[in-house]
Amino acid sequence: MKLTLTHDEMSAYCAELHEANAVFKSDYPADSFERQPVHTVYGGANLFKAGFAPKLGEVALKTLETYAPSFSVFAKVLGLPRAEMLPTNPFELGSLTRALEANPEQVRETKPAAWLAFTVYNRVVKKLQAEPIEDNRIDFEDGYGNRPDAEEDAHAVAAADEVAKGMAENLLSPFIGIRVKTFSDECKVRSIRTLDIFLTRLAEKTGSKLPKNFIVTLPKVTIPTQVSTFVKILENLEARLGFAKDSLKMEIMIETTQSIINHRGENTVPLLVAAAGGRCRSAIFGTYDYTASCNITAAHQTHTHPACDFARHVLQVSLAGTGITISDGATTSMPIGPHKAPKDGVLTAQQMDENRSVVHGAWKLHYDNIMHSLRHGYYQGWDLNPGQLPVRYAAMDAFFLSGLQDASARLNAFLNKAAQATLVGNTFDDAATGQGLLNFFLRGMACGAITEQEVLATGITLDELRSRSFVRIVNNRTSK
Repeated sequence: MKLTLTHDEMSAYCAELHEANAVFKSDYPADSFERQPVHTVYGGANLFKAGFAPKLGEVALKTLETYAPSFSVFAKVLGLPRAEMLPTNPFELGSLTRALEANPEQVRETKPAAWLAFTVYNRVVKKLQAEPIEDNRIDFEDGYGNRPDAEEDAHAVAAADEVAKGMAENLLSPFIGIRVKTFSDECKVRSIRTLDIFLTRLAEKTGSKLPKNFIVTLPKVTIPTQVSTFVKILENLEARLGFAKDSLKMEIMIETTQSIINHRGENTVPLLVAAAGGRCRSAIFGTYDYTASCNITAAHQTHTHPACDFARHVLQVSLAGTGITISDGATTSMPIGPHKAPKDGVLTAQQMDENRSVVHGAWKLHYDNIMHSLRHGYYQGWDLNPGQLPVRYAAMDAFFLSGLQDASARLNAFLNKAAQATLVGNTFDDAATGQGLLNFFLRGMACGAITEQEVLATGITLDELRSRSFVRIVNNRTSK
């Protein structure tokens, strides 16, 4: 074959590309292999105790039992697929429950809606019993408020004591951390002081040991200097208190318009992350502060507002492939009934109905908001009340289980035909969709909604799944 380019020219071009590709890979090392919690529970620092997680699990279970005593009721409230077909008659419901308990897979073939509702409900109950909170943030900011300095000092010490106790007695959630106040001129001194007091006390109580997956949250970030200064403080405290080098990780909260686009018209997110010098583990979107900074009035400050979706997408594309995780915001309508039973008394039937209506409405809103996040590729969000926990886990399970059979069939077809595009039903798949299907199973397994057996049923091996690359799987199969 006759060529025009010389060997030296080809080598020079390839060397140039190799260098540029290496820089790209260092900037985008791929998504993290580590576990990402499905939520973060924020609670005021004044309320934190070592047994906070199991206590909230008990409250969550009681709320579920009170307002959704059966899988049929829960499914109808949330609006699970075809939930309206589920029986409400106690006799019919009991018969269906016994059938599902005896042979769930058989019922799944004939009554998939019943199987989904039953499976989601029971998995939620088990989750609340075993691990009700995945990530807990001890909050010294919005969930705590502005208090006298002496009071916040005392709460910083007490919170550190409780964390140390939780470490010793194995009571903490798998992920935990604190949120300090913003680095604005009004709050910067208080923020640094609280961080210093908490970490100093924790080092004293634990021998300079941190809980697993510990993180410090910096809210309402506006400029990179706030992040870089925060990092300097962490480095200083880390060294002087004896914590392991680089063990104090941080996360930034994207809650202002300036944290999306700065005064030069630049995307601020990568600049904020770069300022963290490798310490940033995640970035969190704050729905309500962000919409407020957009001058959106309170009545329209919703989780699904288009302004929020714009910010989410900027955050998402800015951090895709970097290994930094993203988290969505909160639902602020709490599932708390307006009536409380008097001491040594009970609620009237009307009061119970009013409580039920409020709780069910808040559950449905939270469920819809979580589904909105999941459809946009946000697999973590905030929970602010134990009554929200059943809905968090129900949404995660329903999202993945309702799409499991279709995704399994499509992935199986892909794997059987390796690099060829396939047609399953009326949906045409290509290699990019293959990666999307792989991501579905990776995310589903990570949050516990999809079991290992369900993944293996697609024809994929665990080693292939762990590679996290559909192209690599295809190349390995076609080369054999």
